[in-house]
Amino acid sequence: MTERAYRIALAAQISGVKEPLIRQWEKRYGVLKPTRTAGGYRTYSDADIEVLKRLKALTAQGVSIAQAVQQLPDIRRDVKATAEAPPKPATMDQLAKWTAEVFDAAARFDQLRVDLILGEVQASMPPLAFYDDFLGPLLKQVGDHWHAGEISIAEEHLVSQAARQRMVALLVNAPRRAKKHVVCACPADEEHELGLLGVALHFRHAGWRVTYLGARTPAAQLARVVKGSKADLVALSLVSELKTPKYLEEISAALPEGVPVVIGGSGTRSSKAVIKKLGFTVAESVADFMRVRDEEQS
Repeated sequence: MTERAYRIALAAQISGVKEPLIRQWEKRYGVLKPTRTAGGYRTYSDADIEVLKRLKALTAQGVSIAQAVQQLPDIRRDVKATAEAPPKPATMDQLAKWTAEVFDAAARFDQLRVDLILGEVQASMPPLAFYDDFLGPLLKQVGDHWHAGEISIAEEHLVSQAARQRMVALLVNAPRRAKKHVVCACPADEEHELGLLGVALHFRHAGWRVTYLGARTPAAQLARVVKGSKADLVALSLVSELKTPKYLEEISAALPEGVPVVIGGSGTRSSKAVIKKLGFTVAESVADFMRVRDEEQS
């Protein structure tokens, strides 16, 4: 599995050790030796985060950090052995428990707790499994509960924003191998982008360069980016019903000839006729996006 790299803010969120304390432990005790990006930002590995968790657990038990660092050789050996062991996939019961905890925290408007739960789940799973097995289904449940009037718009926003932060961080930290190039966007009147982030994450982990434009992207600007970057594929997400087919017609007219367009999301149901008429592909799921990706990659 590709080694992940986390900026200090995300490392602090996942490990539960605050940023100033991480820096202090590095400077005073040499606990970690993070690598640096070309821009000078610290980055931490999964092993670094696990070391921070172990040290935090020791200090929570009353062990001073000076005493805890004396156990670093043993901690690092144990972390290495654990990392080399085959990962255990999360069970359905575990996923259900985490989901229930998120809903409970959201009902209490405790966004910090929601974020901590998401961090716990994320740390226990590879990035794509985190999205496919937990975050994607969670967000669908949140949307379903809101539409049924079972949770408030505030609760829906609270969970969605915490999830978005996680997904953006995952996308930023995903591998960069750049075989081909996809532009990901939502139509000009579409503000729901979380599904699109999941699609972008899959493309990045498959080695594609991703230009992520996100919500409310005007057709002319989308076409401009595709032309200017010589993109190989356009991925669109449509959650709400398209108010007018004009947007898709504008894209069709403005895009360079031969650039495929694949469109997914629940909003495609009422627009399938015009989508197919324009020669675009409808994606019923993330798996359909990946099928088109694989066809373009071959």
